Amino acid sequence: MAGNLTRDEARERARLLTVDSYTVELDLTTGEERFGSTTVIRFGSTEPGASTFVDLHGAVVREATLNGSALDPATYDAEKGRLPLPSLAESNELRVVADCTYSRSGEGLHRFVDPVDQSVYLYSQFETADAHRMYTCFDQPDLKATFEFVVTAPEDWQVVTNEGPDSAPRGGTTPHTPRGASGADSTENGVWRFPPTPRISTYITALIAGPYHVVTDEFRRPDGTVIPLGVYCRASLAEHLDADAIVDVTRQGFTYFEEVFDRPYPFTKYDQLFVPEFNAGAMENAGAVTFLEDYVFRSRVTDAAYERRAETILHEMAHMWFGDLVTMRWWDDLWLNESFATYMSVLCQAEATKWKGSWITFANLMKGWAYRQDQLPSTHPISADIPDIQAVEVNFDGITYAKGASVLKQLVAYVGRDNFLEGVRRYFRRHAWGNTVLADLLDALEETSGRDLASWSKEWLETAGVNTLRPSYEVNGDGEFTSFTVLQEAKADYPTLRSHRVAIGLYDRTAGGPEAVAGGSGGSSPRSKLVRRERIELDIVGARTEVKELIGKKRPDLVLVNDDDLTYAKIRLDDHSQRTLISGIGDIKDGLPRALCWSAAWDMTRDAEMATRDYVKLVISGIRGVTDISVAQTLLRQTRTAIQQYADPAWRAEGQRLLADALYELATEAEAASDFQLAYVQAFAGSATTDRHLNVLAGMLDGSEVPAGLKVDTELRWTLLRRLVVTGRAAEAEIDAELERDPTAAGERHAASCRASIPTAEAKAAAWEAVTGGKLPNAVFRATMGGFVEPDQAELLVPYVDRYFAEVGRIWKEWSGDMSQTFAEVAYPFLVVEQSTIDRTEAYIAEHAPPAALARLLSEGRDGVARALRARAKDAASA
Repeated sequence: MAGNLTRDEARERARLLTVDSYTVELDLTTGEERFGSTTVIRFGSTEPGASTFVDLHGAVVREATLNGSALDPATYDAEKGRLPLPSLAESNELRVVADCTYSRSGEGLHRFVDPVDQSVYLYSQFETADAHRMYTCFDQPDLKATFEFVVTAPEDWQVVTNEGPDSAPRGGTTPHTPRGASGADSTENGVWRFPPTPRISTYITALIAGPYHVVTDEFRRPDGTVIPLGVYCRASLAEHLDADAIVDVTRQGFTYFEEVFDRPYPFTKYDQLFVPEFNAGAMENAGAVTFLEDYVFRSRVTDAAYERRAETILHEMAHMWFGDLVTMRWWDDLWLNESFATYMSVLCQAEATKWKGSWITFANLMKGWAYRQDQLPSTHPISADIPDIQAVEVNFDGITYAKGASVLKQLVAYVGRDNFLEGVRRYFRRHAWGNTVLADLLDALEETSGRDLASWSKEWLETAGVNTLRPSYEVNGDGEFTSFTVLQEAKADYPTLRSHRVAIGLYDRTAGGPEAVAGGSGGSSPRSKLVRRERIELDIVGARTEVKELIGKKRPDLVLVNDDDLTYAKIRLDDHSQRTLISGIGDIKDGLPRALCWSAAWDMTRDAEMATRDYVKLVISGIRGVTDISVAQTLLRQTRTAIQQYADPAWRAEGQRLLADALYELATEAEAASDFQLAYVQAFAGSATTDRHLNVLAGMLDGSEVPAGLKVDTELRWTLLRRLVVTGRAAEAEIDAELERDPTAAGERHAASCRASIPTAEAKAAAWEAVTGGKLPNAVFRATMGGFVEPDQAELLVPYVDRYFAEVGRIWKEWSGDMSQTFAEVAYPFLVVEQSTIDRTEAYIAEHAPPAALARLLSEGRDGVARALRARAKDAASA
């Protein structure tokens, strides 16, 4: 991996250097492949006469001077991305003139041509260490500096960086009034000049350029001061941009965060840019946040998508304080950024926006991701050991984001909310514009809470693995508890038994009536509800915790350990409670306990404690009681995964038919034009297999059989067509016709995915050739991969087990970090659920000793196959 900086190298460079400022001049008018990049860095050295290196990737160095003396461009190592700097002075000035390369992988400065109007759009993506693909720099988070950009661009372009411009081109436009100017004017055509930023890290600098459509607005504080706001997207997407809704969430976030952090937003303006072919959900560039443009909804989506977008907006906004203002010293503490931003975004969403049930979504979706990740052989402590950049690239995972946020929620319960927030405020005051380690945050929290957090940190942040909590009790003849214990378990390889703050809920079934549970379909039934009778809160410590408060209480219909989702742990149900759920999980009145029970059932299925067919039947019988659309869509995704990967192959067809029949019925019954109608139709389109089902899909596509209220728009058309292609009911001609209807970048991606999912050996071979050839841009590459690994076509993928292992080492070595990681993870033969796949993986690791990051991804794939084998055996035994 080019530029694979190690932690030791970074520490030594940080010990040696203090970086003051960068002036970066970029010329974006030099051609389609390369752009001009001239960088001047002013920095000090604690050891005059010492040597170091500066980072620059994939460039042609034209000239380089250090303190007025020329450096030999031949010393630049393009493969490693480094230029040696010999004989440093106490105070230094480095100037490097280079031609850098545009990216098509979403790393560095990415270049995209819109197929709709042939307009060119650029954007940068620098996390974790790709700023040196655009300009010469010391590319590590603890060498902060100020950054001043000068950009030459076509005159009809918008150019956005971290600061609003001092000046824009003559005749150009800028959404933010230039500093010290009444209008956007300059003496140089096509030149944008930006003032210096505050001291920030290289990875949150940014450049976005092109003929972007922009909507401007502002956030006005109570004192009258203003933060200028900009919302950007490609011109061809402008008709779909709901800027007002985005700005509403943005204003709510600013109001909330400035109050709870007791510190104003630290930058001068706030732009949010929805950019093409983005590899992640979003990136927290200071004052210029980039987002996946799928968040500009071309077609109707459910409220779950709007909730998810709002959480992403708030997550990136929280980073402006936690990550951008105060930054981790090295990537060991990546979780300090991501866990905190995740926790604060959900907290803000639940308390300051219309999505009051965001903690339900968090419990169902985010914690589910954390539990999955934490049970892989590659699990790691939240505070991870990151020896180099390659290691952190695979660490943007469910531990860093979701488990970390879950543990922060536990910490808030432990120290108290007010103490937690006051500790965060103190942390910001103490370390603004600096770099920190874990101890810095814990010190502030200990001061405000009075608690010693050393043991808490050791248990929760410095150990790996997830505990399981289960109730154990006895009752007398009157049904009263005579004993009640919470048992805590840990895996042998991760034996830590932690201290948990939990609530235990006792739920009783009430009489039915007209107020009975409203189903997602919009109907209701005179069923009884499960309602919480009592809740107790306590600390769980060690393997056994006696709960004396429950002695003498009447046993309820449902005992829920970790009620209100206070801690991070897998939960299990006693036999009596499990029988209650099987007969009526949809009858739980409130959303959060219902989501926790659904999560427990899914986790038991993945752990081969519940047969897959029982889980599928549980979802089919209980989903009408789900009133939260986000939970409903998550359940439907999980159910399809269960059938495809965890079901006994002999039962799979029946399970798929049962699910599709139920979904068709639900879609038919659902309220016209409702979110649930759309969700059920989308899920039905992913499950249809019989001729009757497929005829319904074809009827929706051609307009002859469309449920009342359902709009078969662009995205839904592709969803319907994809299933018809997968099942052999449509092929190239239909794909070409649909692409002609939707000749956009999204249409090209959908078409690529559909072509790769044609159920023939020839289609798979063509897709494999395209993917491994390394010529596809990142978004089309991902789409093609998605179609290639179609779960219903596992038999066509058997020949690619050996081909994968023949290619993965070469690709890891030759491709960029994000593209090689995507191939290693997605192309892994996880759908060939056979012992031979596990054996082939272990043999490859033993024979080739791949780099640690690649070995991690291979071990995760192997674990997924082993888990599927265990679940299939459980399901077969239940027959």
